[in-house]
Amino acid sequence: MLVSFRSSRLIPSLIPVVMLAFFAGRPVGSRPVVADRDYVYVAGTMGIDPTTGELAAGVAGQVRQAMENIAVILRAEGTGFSRVLSVNVFLSDTRHFSEMNEVYRSYFPVEPPTRATVAVDLPLSGALVQIALVAARPHVTRRVIKPARLKSPELPYSWGILAGNTLFIAGATSRDPGTYEPVTGDVGTQTRRVFGNIGAVLHAAEMDYGDLSSCTVFMDDSRGFSEMNAAYREFVTDDPPARATVRAGLMNPVFKVEIQCVAERGANRSVVVASGASRPTSPFSPAVRVGQRMYLAGMVGRGPEGIAKGDIDAQTRQTLANLGATLTAAGMDFSNVTAMHVFLPHIEHAAAVGPILDHMIGSGPSRTVIGTGLMGPDNLVEIMMFANSVSQ
Repeated sequence: MLVSFRSSRLIPSLIPVVMLAFFAGRPVGSRPVVADRDYVYVAGTMGIDPTTGELAAGVAGQVRQAMENIAVILRAEGTGFSRVLSVNVFLSDTRHFSEMNEVYRSYFPVEPPTRATVAVDLPLSGALVQIALVAARPHVTRRVIKPARLKSPELPYSWGILAGNTLFIAGATSRDPGTYEPVTGDVGTQTRRVFGNIGAVLHAAEMDYGDLSSCTVFMDDSRGFSEMNAAYREFVTDDPPARATVRAGLMNPVFKVEIQCVAERGANRSVVVASGASRPTSPFSPAVRVGQRMYLAGMVGRGPEGIAKGDIDAQTRQTLANLGATLTAAGMDFSNVTAMHVFLPHIEHAAAVGPILDHMIGSGPSRTVIGTGLMGPDNLVEIMMFANSVSQ
């Protein structure tokens, strides 16, 4: 039985327009790529059949349809699955992991991209999966990184993909480097093991922790936040990467943390702080710029007067003001944003957030919206951005 797109609980302004526009035959609106000559950013895409407007049946059907929708975008941009660098798979339920992998693997039979897979709330009732990715354009070199210190993954992903000077690192969990078996322990123990594995990927790409530009930390329980931070800061002591930390379901219940990163080589690396703002003492930077690219941390709606508790409209506007001020400090604005991830602890707030993003940012950047827990109890929205100073 198909779930009808027209009759399902839909949050129109937040469902990626790039996916909705398949009904017209060509992605419009929230385009898959903006202002980046090297990459194609595909917004979170679900398994809706563009000819019927209905969700495909079952996990396998939705994964296959989502991938076919993405294939249309990639072909239109002159690239394809063999050029994909990094993937985020968002599942509605961890129990769908094995079935998703079965279909997913068929699209990447060799040299698969890096990947992180977590369970979150999705913005469409009946949706079981949402997939977002980054692909390289044809002129960009793509090389799989196979660290000698790490056993090859048994799942369909690569530890790292080097695209030019940029290294995409898979969502790393606490696994023994020699056996790929889980390493259990508390949050601190697992975070250190995760960074050990990330370090092996960096080393194999002739980089180190100082080259990390952006990380997303997925935690199964926000109560371990302080413990994770204590271990995290041991590895990123100077000019740490930008970062977002959210709560999501991990695919193996023994894991407490998963960390997905991007690193970039460049002598002109700098930390960007908004004018008048003090450099934070947390183990992450507001933004890191390397050459033409800037990686902005996940920011929340806390302003000079604090946070507007319970007010999603005010928090969204303040979050965008914080991001905008950071872009301004680097001589950029929202027109330079290529991709954004919107994290909402209450997915129903997507209906309120969407129009604000449309008005303040427009339809340019690819936009992926998911329901996740945030680290502050009063935070209703967190937004992470990627920007590029050079237009396509």
